Amino acid sequence: MPGEKPVVQEIETIAAVVNEDVITRTELEKRLQLIKQQLQQKGTPLPPDNLIRKQVLDQMVLERLQLQEADKLGIRIDDETVNQVIANLARENNMSLEQFREVLGREGFGFREFRDNIRQELILTQLRKQRVANRIKVTEREIDNYLATMATRKGRNTEYHLAQILIALPEAASPEQVQAARETAEDILARLREGADFAQTAIEVSNGRHSLEGGDLGWLKAGQIPTIYSGLITDMKEGEISNVIRSPSGFHIVKLLETRGDENRHVVHQTHARHILIKPTEVLSLEEARDRITKLRQRIVEDGANFAILAETNSDDPGSASQGGDLGWVNPGTMVPEFEKQMNALQPGEISKPFQTEFGWHIVQVLDRRDYDDTSEVRRSQARQNIGQRKTNAALQTWLRELRSEAYVEYRLDQ
Repeated sequence: MPGEKPVVQEIETIAAVVNEDVITRTELEKRLQLIKQQLQQKGTPLPPDNLIRKQVLDQMVLERLQLQEADKLGIRIDDETVNQVIANLARENNMSLEQFREVLGREGFGFREFRDNIRQELILTQLRKQRVANRIKVTEREIDNYLATMATRKGRNTEYHLAQILIALPEAASPEQVQAARETAEDILARLREGADFAQTAIEVSNGRHSLEGGDLGWLKAGQIPTIYSGLITDMKEGEISNVIRSPSGFHIVKLLETRGDENRHVVHQTHARHILIKPTEVLSLEEARDRITKLRQRIVEDGANFAILAETNSDDPGSASQGGDLGWVNPGTMVPEFEKQMNALQPGEISKPFQTEFGWHIVQVLDRRDYDDTSEVRRSQARQNIGQRKTNAALQTWLRELRSEAYVEYRLDQ
C-alpha cells in the first residue's frame, strides 16, 4: 500500500559449500560462540576471531561430509534412542528432565537444538563404527607382542595426558607441499619454545580432530599412543614439548601435560551362584510364574529336593539350566542390578526368596565366594582395547583425509 515500507527479506549468506550442501554464516557463528564459551569455561586463552572461525568452519565441513556419507548409507537414529540418551544425561547430573531443560536454557541452548546435536553425534558415532571401527581386527599375536613390549618398560600401567598440534598433509602430497608443511611445523615449534600457549596455538593452527579442545588428546596408556611417537612420550617429562615428528598424516608436535598411575594387581571379589528362572509367557501369567518359583523353593528348602535337578527340569534360562542352574564364578556388575542385589545379600549356602527381574521370577543360591586375581585377563583385555583404539584412530584419520580430498568444498568466508 502507498506509504508502507517495502518488506526486505534477508538472504542467508553462505560460509562454505560442501558438495551439494551449504553451511550458512548463521550456523557458523552459532557454533563459534559455543566453542568460545567452552574455551572460556576451561580458562583457555582465545585466539583471534579470524583464526578460530576458520578452525570451526573446517570442523563443520568435516562433520557435514560425514553426515552426507551417513545419509548415503541410510544411517538413522530414532527419537526413542535420542530421548534415552538425554534421559541418561539428566540422570547422570542428578536432575529431572525438566531441570535439565531449564539448565540448558540458562546456558543458551534451545532444547530442540540440543536434541539435534545429540542425534548428529549418535549418527557420526554409528558411521565411524561402520566405516572404521568395526573393520579393525586385533590378533592374539598382536596382544602377545604388546604385552611383551610393555613388560620391558617401567610403569606399564602409567597413563599419559597428551596434547597435539598436527599440520596435515593432503593425499599424495608433492615434495613442495611436504616442505611447506615441515617449515610451518618448525615455525610453530619455535613459537612454543619461546613461550606461546600450546592450547591456544593448537586452536589457531592444528588440523587435528581435537584442535578446538586445544589439541587435548585426553589420558592414554602407552599402548594407545600412536606408534610414531609412543617411544618418545615415555621418556618425556611433564610439560615437555617434542620436536616435530613426521607421519603419513603430516607433522606432529606433542606436549606431555601429566602422567599418572603405576603397576598394580587386579583382584575381583567373585560369587559362585546358581539360579532357577521362571519366565511369564502367553499361557503363564506373571502371578502364575511367581507361584511356580515359590513352590520350587519350598520343595528345595522344606522337602530337601535337589536344586540342580529342579533347575535342569524347570528353569527357563537356557544358558544355565543344562548345568543345574550353575552360573559359574560371577564378577561384580555382570548381572542385572536386582539379581546382583539379591545375590550379594546371601551367605554361602543360602537360597533367596523369590524375586523379579526384567527376565521373570528367580531364586538364587550362593555356593561360595572368593577373591580372584584376574590381572592376566585384565591386561589382555586392556591390551586388546588399547591396540584397537590406536588402530581405529589411525584408520579414522586416513578415512577422513580421503573423504575430504574426494569432496567439493568451497570456502566463502571472505566474500
